[in-house]
Amino acid sequence: MDKHTSTLERQLERARQLLDGSELSLAELGKAVGVSASHLQRQFSARYGLSPAEYLAQRKLGMLKSGLRDGHDVSAALYDAGYGSPSRVYEDGAARLGMTPARYRAGGAGEAIRWSVIDTALGRALVATTQRGICMVELGNEDAALEAKLRTEFPQAVLERVDAGRDEFLAPRVRAVADTLAGKHASVPVDLLGTAFQKRVWDALMKIPEGETRSYAELAAAVGSPRAARAVASACAHNRIAIVVPCHRVIRGDGSAGGYRWGLPLKQQLLQRERAA
Repeated sequence: MDKHTSTLERQLERARQLLDGSELSLAELGKAVGVSASHLQRQFSARYGLSPAEYLAQRKLGMLKSGLRDGHDVSAALYDAGYGSPSRVYEDGAARLGMTPARYRAGGAGEAIRWSVIDTALGRALVATTQRGICMVELGNEDAALEAKLRTEFPQAVLERVDAGRDEFLAPRVRAVADTLAGKHASVPVDLLGTAFQKRVWDALMKIPEGETRSYAELAAAVGSPRAARAVASACAHNRIAIVVPCHRVIRGDGSAGGYRWGLPLKQQLLQRERAA
């Protein structure tokens, strides 16, 4: 790393720290760290996968979600998170929270999710779907633990368990997931619930051909943020849809397996199976 790169890295990290504690405009942020606004915009986006404005928006959204989950009054949670008025977050609340702040505070009250736990080639799997597509495929050994994970994000959602996926809506989706987990080709409609950057990463994951892998850096380049390998790794770690969104196809630059939400032995098993096929 040359001296210029090292200085820029420190400036970008300082800019991120400032955004964590304050709400600065791009011009103010650039002046504070000694980088022009346009250069900061480009380099920050390349490094973190988000522009300074998007990073600030995600931080505020995270604070809002924490406040709502803790049971704070909606107005108080909005202002504590740094929203000057409720209008901005209500205008695009569905895009960011999946619902309005009031409904999010209620634990997703009224949201309809159908789900089932089934036996698959990889063991027990919970499959959950909204009207738009599969929103969660979770692997595990105990049904109770799988259900608990489903309820974590939206404990007041209308969760309808469908025995073995036996209804006209869920059954074909469960079969498609089971086929995918068995290594067969199947079309599985998905409902990707995450930030804009996470969705770009998850979309890119689904474009990696079976039997191939990409490094975190290569995936970062594929989504247009070549210096955001860490952000890509974080997006992979937050993938809720096991196997169908194939984060197991991402490895470290040195060829080692890296991390995997469902355990490295399964990741290695999946890669070996796909390469053999």
